[in-house]
Amino acid sequence: MENPYRSLPDAAFWRRSVAACPGDSIDPVVDIPFRLFRRDRIATAGSCFAQHLSRELRAAGFAPIVAEGNPPDPRDVAAHAAFSAAYGNIYTARQLLQLFERAFGLRDPHDTAWRRADGRYVDPFRPTMCTAGFDSPKAVATARVGHLDAVCRMFETCDVFIFTLGLTECWIADADGAVFPITPGVEADPGSGAYRFHNMTVEEVVDDMRRFLALLREVNPRVRVLLTVSPVPLIATYVPRHVLVSTIASKAILRVAADMLSESEPDLAYFPSYEIITGPQARGRYFEADLRSITADGVAHVMRVFSRHYLTTDDDDRRPPDEQPDRAIDEADVAGSLQRLQALGRIICDEELLDPERSAQ
Repeated sequence: MENPYRSLPDAAFWRRSVAACPGDSIDPVVDIPFRLFRRDRIATAGSCFAQHLSRELRAAGFAPIVAEGNPPDPRDVAAHAAFSAAYGNIYTARQLLQLFERAFGLRDPHDTAWRRADGRYVDPFRPTMCTAGFDSPKAVATARVGHLDAVCRMFETCDVFIFTLGLTECWIADADGAVFPITPGVEADPGSGAYRFHNMTVEEVVDDMRRFLALLREVNPRVRVLLTVSPVPLIATYVPRHVLVSTIASKAILRVAADMLSESEPDLAYFPSYEIITGPQARGRYFEADLRSITADGVAHVMRVFSRHYLTTDDDDRRPPDEQPDRAIDEADVAGSLQRLQALGRIICDEELLDPERSAQ
């Protein structure tokens, strides 16, 4: 029998495609099921790393959706501009699914407003998106109506949805199974509700994503989905073990889930930003001194590979400009806000609040 590996391409062999190549030139993308066009309406969501992709896409001349770029409080413009709608960080697949369900009236959560130490109120599902907070639970509810309308528009009109899987650890409300971006009690007092910790399994992540994808395609049949896994380690773990072990376990679960989804779901692809940043070929140089934040060189490497395979200026078969939905935002204001965030090297990361020493800095 002839060696069945003899005819395989270089990408199939570690020595040829990894060990023999400069670390900053390695390109692990082989299959490209679809491309992104300049006229595409691109929505991004997920963990902290998703913000890098959104900024770099805009810098390359593409148009990530910013449905809520003009909040009433000028202090919140930068935070709103970092997300396609003002939902903040979405760390888990279940959080994403429940956002969709709330937006389209499929879920009416028990938790509606949490009270901060200063007496102001916040939305439990986006507790850091309003710096000043709200003066009453009713004000939180009023703001939520406009926010969820924007989320609906985003899901209904996006051509491409990019989601970065970030965490498996979460906290769940006993009353209705709701999950939150921040552990209850960290940023605000949830009151008398009961909450429990849960660490998602591969099966749960896949099931939540499949449910979300089915719902998304009901309102937007043409949407293409791109999955990534965040390379950013956990800042803290509630599992009784070392945070390094929890980080590796969590990322492994998410990476397996992404693999299962990319092999079975139509119009869904996986982009290996996780492998580019964390693989042994990077030799750790894509992490800052805290061994958690991603360096500019790391983001640049990810975007070089992403641009090479997924970005194109050939718009012949895309939607003409006069069919583009109105975005109704101040593009100059959004661009300026993103530039200010980038100049500060800032990525909005609610998870940092879990570490009292880090959040106090």
